[in-house]
Amino acid sequence: MLNGKRIVVVMPAYRAGRTLEATWRDLPRDVVDAIVVVDDASDDDTVAVARGLGLEVILHPQNLGYGANQKTCYTAALARGADIVVMVHPDYQYEPRLVTAMAGAIASGVYDLVLGSRILGGGALKGGMPYWKYVANRVLTLFENLLLGAKLSEYHTGYRAYRRDLLEALPWMANSNDFVFDNQLLAQAIVAGFRIGEISVPTRYFAAASSINLPRSLRYGLGVVGTTLLAFAARCGVYRHRLFATQPRRDG
Repeated sequence: MLNGKRIVVVMPAYRAGRTLEATWRDLPRDVVDAIVVVDDASDDDTVAVARGLGLEVILHPQNLGYGANQKTCYTAALARGADIVVMVHPDYQYEPRLVTAMAGAIASGVYDLVLGSRILGGGALKGGMPYWKYVANRVLTLFENLLLGAKLSEYHTGYRAYRRDLLEALPWMANSNDFVFDNQLLAQAIVAGFRIGEISVPTRYFAAASSINLPRSLRYGLGVVGTTLLAFAARCGVYRHRLFATQPRRDG
């Protein structure tokens, strides 16, 4: 706990057998109250490794997608009494030790959502991010900042912490079951006026770390553009798609 807030770490897992234990060992378990692994029908030893570590594991009987995995993660975390939910990828790409800092920024009452940014501090390329992904990240982020009126360093990190109130308010169950889920949830939070912070997070790109291929990256990019246009329309009051049905917070 931090400031009396119950912290639940969720791990959306798929083929994470080689990296799950390293991720788990670096988690600050002095502040983490519970860890939930959701396995999206991995065909490796992810489940066996998780159970060997004594972790709670929720199984998808078939592969449902990254977004669907997160839906199960957040539903499970809220059901377990989480005040703060931190998503940590079990592929050891993001630094697990920074869970304390991310959760602390919410437990302090300053933010509702905290992003672990690979761009702040300039460590993305040093950590091995492919150059084409870096360029795509910067172009899409510029486009989103311009249309959504935000000033985030990136929208595409998979390392995130959420306040319970935010997850209870936003219609994320209606989001995509694919990779664009992350982007939709962030756009929903911006349009609804939730307070968003970022911290610099070093990352590691290596063979065992998960990464989507070029065709899926292109599909993700198109999804980001579509999401941003819908969010822009909602923000301007021109058209409010069901994904952006939440009314803006008056205290935002």
